Amino acid sequence: MISHVVRSPEITITVADSAWRQHPRIQTAIRSAARLALRRANAPPGNGLTILLTSDAAILQLNSRYRRKNNPTNVLSFAAANPPGYLGDIAIAYGITAEEADQAGKSLPQHAVHLAVHGVLHLLGYDHEAARDAAKMEALEIDILAQLGIRNPYEIRRRA
Repeated sequence: MISHVVRSPEITITVADSAWRQHPRIQTAIRSAARLALRRANAPPGNGLTILLTSDAAILQLNSRYRRKNNPTNVLSFAAANPPGYLGDIAIAYGITAEEADQAGKSLPQHAVHLAVHGVLHLLGYDHEAARDAAKMEALEIDILAQLGIRNPYEIRRRA
């Protein structure tokens, strides 16, 4: 008898800014959201990734070095050069994430989960440069977040 084994993706979370430790369950929530995003986007089984929970200063350095943009951002995704097996890295900045969550009236863990899902989709080739691509990516994000009990993050923007 031959059995089919599907390897679960290895999702490594590294906490580089101690401010993230104020939210003790955030790593579990982010890991679960990343796994769900991989499943919902039909990622090949077994592909791993790393999520770095970092500071605004560190993400500013990454954004400057790799994207030539001299400003911090909330999330960055770096797709691996040679998948399969490893999809790439995601970095999420604490201060910007906390500020955006506060402005949107949601919790920091909920917003961090959204950014992790967004980052995973970027690693899988989704983008939001063109309106059609943005609509496809946002629809998938909204669906994944709904499964996690998180409201549509784009709803406020659409009402404005």
